[in-house]
Amino acid sequence: MKTINKTLCLRIITGGIIFLSALCLTALTIQAQTSLPRFVFSKDNTPISYEVYGSGEPTLVFVHGWSCDSRYWRNQIDEFSESNRIVLIDLAGHGHSGTTRDVYSMKAFGEDVKAVVEATGSKKVILIGHSMGGPVNTQAAKLMPERVKGLIGIDTYSNVEYPLTQEEADGWIAPLRQDYQTGARQFVRGMIYPYSDTLISTWIMADMAAAPSAIALSAMEELMALSINGEAATIFENLPIPVMAVHGDMWPIDFEGNRRHMHSFDAIVIKEADHFLMLNKPEEFNKALRQAIEEILKIAKKEE
Repeated sequence: MKTINKTLCLRIITGGIIFLSALCLTALTIQAQTSLPRFVFSKDNTPISYEVYGSGEPTLVFVHGWSCDSRYWRNQIDEFSESNRIVLIDLAGHGHSGTTRDVYSMKAFGEDVKAVVEATGSKKVILIGHSMGGPVNTQAAKLMPERVKGLIGIDTYSNVEYPLTQEEADGWIAPLRQDYQTGARQFVRGMIYPYSDTLISTWIMADMAAAPSAIALSAMEELMALSINGEAATIFENLPIPVMAVHGDMWPIDFEGNRRHMHSFDAIVIKEADHFLMLNKPEEFNKALRQAIEEILKIAKKEE
């Protein structure tokens, strides 16, 4: 009986050790696959958070949109880090980055991207920007022309010539100034198809409505100013790099207008995809983004 008890105890102890070892190994594996945020100081000393995954050039730098953050690229990490180094950025005032600025301009955001790219040591990069991230990346490309090989806009760059008036901009921003949370939900709802995934759509609206209102309003005002003063289009005239876009089909694309200012421009449109296509249509989006990257590299190689 004592022998049986000893054998049973040894089996329990051994099994426990094996289980704990497996648990530790799993934890280490998960930790290895998860990149903890790193920090670098932007030009104005604002700490900027970023994450790095994978290896291989060109480096793909993902920049989120208005009132979003790096989490919006979660469906792209595994797909693209297998072949390239990818970098996810939290712009100032978003995610884990600092919130000390008085004005959240596209130029200052561009400095954030530049600081991160320089911190990673990347010599050859493609900047990928969703929504507001598109204009941010044009500013960043202007700051480091020797590193940026191309721009890819995600549901942005649809019409860089759009003649936005101050009156029209004020009308768009008014609901956000009156009640930011309610206004933001209404604003975001208009960019999501009613048949998109309800859970994801609800999360997007809640998340963006929870952004700091002062930062969100400043960024929106600065973004709209580029269309009012025409810089949204003219900035491309000094960027001799290819531009691609991956779009949903909610809004038309002005190919002719864009090409009047861009070195080259083309777009891939995903049917029945809304503004947040990287979240709502990840498989189709990743395939289209891969195609856009290959097109950028093909053009860049011809022009070397």
